Amino acid sequence: MATAKLDRYQQMRDFQQTAEPSGRDAKVVTSERLRFVIQKHAATRLHFDLRLEHDGVFKSWAVTRGPSLDPGDKRLAVQVEDHPLDYGDFEGTIPKGQYGGGTVQLWDRGYWAPEPGMEDIDKALKKGELKFVMEGGRMHGSWVLVRLRDEGKRHNWLLIKHRDDAAVEGEGGALAAEDRSIASERTMAQIAAGEGRAAPPFMTASKTAADAVWRTHQNANSTAAASPRMGKAKDLKARTVATLPAFVEPQLCKSLEKPPQGPGWAHEIKFDGYRMQLRTVGGKATLKTRKGLDWSAKFQAIVQAGAGLADSIIDGEVVALDHTGAPDFAALQAAISEGKTDDLIFFVFDLLFVDGEDLRGLTLSARKDQLKAMLAKAPANVRYVDHFITAGDAVLQSACRMDLEGIISKRIDAPYRSGRSDSWAKSKCRQGHEVVIGGWTTTGDAFRSLIAGVYRDGHLAHVGRIGTGFARDKVDRLLPKLKALETDKSPFGGKGAPKKALGVHWVKPELVAEIEYAGFTGDGSIRQAAFKGLRADKPAQEVEAEVPAPAESADLATPTPRPAKTVTPKGSEVVMGVTISSAAKALWPDAHDGSPVTKLDLARYYEAVAEAILPHIKGRPCSIIRMPDGITGGETFFQRHASRGSSSLFTEVEVSGDHKPYLQIDRPQALIAAAQIGALELHPWNCEPFKPEVPGRLVFDLDPAPDVDFDAVIEAAREVRDRLEDLGLVSFCKTTGGKGLHVVTPLKAGKIDWPTAKAFARDVCKAMATDAPDRFLITMAKKDRGGRIFLDYLRNDRMSTAVAPFSPRGRPGAPVSMPLTWSQVKKGLDPAKYTIRTVPGLLNKLTAWEDYCDSERPLAVAIKRLGKV
Repeated sequence: MATAKLDRYQQMRDFQQTAEPSGRDAKVVTSERLRFVIQKHAATRLHFDLRLEHDGVFKSWAVTRGPSLDPGDKRLAVQVEDHPLDYGDFEGTIPKGQYGGGTVQLWDRGYWAPEPGMEDIDKALKKGELKFVMEGGRMHGSWVLVRLRDEGKRHNWLLIKHRDDAAVEGEGGALAAEDRSIASERTMAQIAAGEGRAAPPFMTASKTAADAVWRTHQNANSTAAASPRMGKAKDLKARTVATLPAFVEPQLCKSLEKPPQGPGWAHEIKFDGYRMQLRTVGGKATLKTRKGLDWSAKFQAIVQAGAGLADSIIDGEVVALDHTGAPDFAALQAAISEGKTDDLIFFVFDLLFVDGEDLRGLTLSARKDQLKAMLAKAPANVRYVDHFITAGDAVLQSACRMDLEGIISKRIDAPYRSGRSDSWAKSKCRQGHEVVIGGWTTTGDAFRSLIAGVYRDGHLAHVGRIGTGFARDKVDRLLPKLKALETDKSPFGGKGAPKKALGVHWVKPELVAEIEYAGFTGDGSIRQAAFKGLRADKPAQEVEAEVPAPAESADLATPTPRPAKTVTPKGSEVVMGVTISSAAKALWPDAHDGSPVTKLDLARYYEAVAEAILPHIKGRPCSIIRMPDGITGGETFFQRHASRGSSSLFTEVEVSGDHKPYLQIDRPQALIAAAQIGALELHPWNCEPFKPEVPGRLVFDLDPAPDVDFDAVIEAAREVRDRLEDLGLVSFCKTTGGKGLHVVTPLKAGKIDWPTAKAFARDVCKAMATDAPDRFLITMAKKDRGGRIFLDYLRNDRMSTAVAPFSPRGRPGAPVSMPLTWSQVKKGLDPAKYTIRTVPGLLNKLTAWEDYCDSERPLAVAIKRLGKV
């Protein structure tokens, strides 16, 4: 197949005259990863040839000015004929008169991979858009090739760098000026003169395939043969043992805010399950937890599958998969509780012992090579975990787009070491933690929340309450365990220990819960925690506070990299690693305090409120209102879809019914990227996080006519609150950044669909308008609105949005949609005082909406009550 693809390549060259490989007799070392090569080529004019391995050949583009690390640069890339794979070793001179005559330098080489969603490379190329990551000596991170309209026989594309940690603003093209071969270290002049040594092979066979593979790792990933703390990787050897140990303490991870950067790291998907160790000896297998407890009886189908393997000890994770193939911790809990574990999967990522050999001293790469070969014919419920040798932040972003928990990054050249190690690191899409349950609360007879703690200074310290994530089946399984451990004595100690109160029940501190949360407060309490399930594999006494360290400050076993060349263009500033161009541009010339609010001010505002705003927008498609030239000049853009060239800091999500991906803002850096493109307003969907089909809140927008006094709006908001309270719902109030107010009620996830949610909101508003037609109406006609408040329930459709809490507004004065306590919603309230200038200073004392997540209530109950009114 590859031979036919090379017909054009071979017809264009006389291989009696040129030393270029013909591709007819290639002995190419096989590779499970796709390779790339960039060759600096001084032909008629200097250009760079980008070659991506696919389907047995190199797909090739001539990049006229060379690749640029600046996402603002769009480099013309002309697609040319496919090249043979052994062209990846070619460095030399093509004779004049021959096609492409001139000097060729191996400027970079390494591995590439399509981004998730682009796995069908042929389809992506045919469509004209290929997003991919490269990891080589010079090229790192995420890129995109976008095809332009074809002109005759030319197939023109654009090569564009995505915004990530490898991007360089302003002078990203300076990289192309580097003039030294990545393989032979020769300059273009030395190659042209025939000086120096030839490049060591990358693609073609050398003395042995193992030699070529070792050079491939060393050159493509710029990984030194020795890590400062581990010694030379080639000196690491397996050791013969007489018997396998009964149990090996597992290697553990450090927790980082983002993946470690640079070469030499392998990145694996982080599975949301139970860490297990499979030991097989003489056809008998056992499964043990990370603390050495024998759980073979719980997972008999996996044990049976493991019995057919070679004598070995394997490290992995038992996982339940949902209908989309994603890990589901709640389903795992249910399967164990109900004794229905036959469909669980054992995902395997490390091999510690096999056939009498202790492999722990080998590199991760060597161990996984043996593991993969060993599992080639394993049963379907034992699966090998592959890894990516690409930019870690790109892998993490892809994992987050697929709603996975995160990734594990491991040094590819490191041995296996029991205990917490600096050669393994975890980075999560959603912050998670293990906590000890010290009690629970009830409202009447109904379960409400868990009271959580972690061990500090020898006692169980209170870290807050867990009020969401409790489906009825979870509560049914949880309550009997809680009641069995109920006690009269509080297990908490130290400052801030909770007091006994009505509806509080204490339990002996023996149960460990897995939670997700939005962050920590200043006093160390968890914010907006959601229950995922119980963990029976970890003793409560070992649960301590775990705060992810910044990747740049973590003590990781990484070779010291060469300092990157970073340039901040004139007039730009950097906020949270994101470059803000034209930072001094006035977006609000007439701010509340009389001085203009600039683009840099907007970025710093988003940085200040990131922790407060993200829980209300994360996991929800988010429309943005862009005013790149400010509120008084230029155009206003309403954008909800991701577009070509969108920052890679944004999450792109697929929504049923629309073939274009939607924007989603899931991390602080994405807020800064929004500021960079002039996004003055953020309008998320009102769905459950990461569940666009499930209503997550109702928004009642009180929009007064111009002649209505604001005190009347305040009275209306309190009336909406009272009506919702009568129906069993808890409501919250915020300013809109304009002349109205929003009343918001959080919903507990259930089976209610969007039409039903919208109908309920309409019926509440209709009842108010019926009772007081002189004050309220529910139609939008302006001719009827004089002296009345429009009760807008239309924001409760599936694809409708409402301005987010803490979002700025593109209106005079730089106002902000500000969350309020109900005690603040009274006569004299002045929404204009909440601005970009004032709100950051209020955050430390803010108490509004602090129990928002604890206040979710099922809409089904409210609907029944409304029907009886």
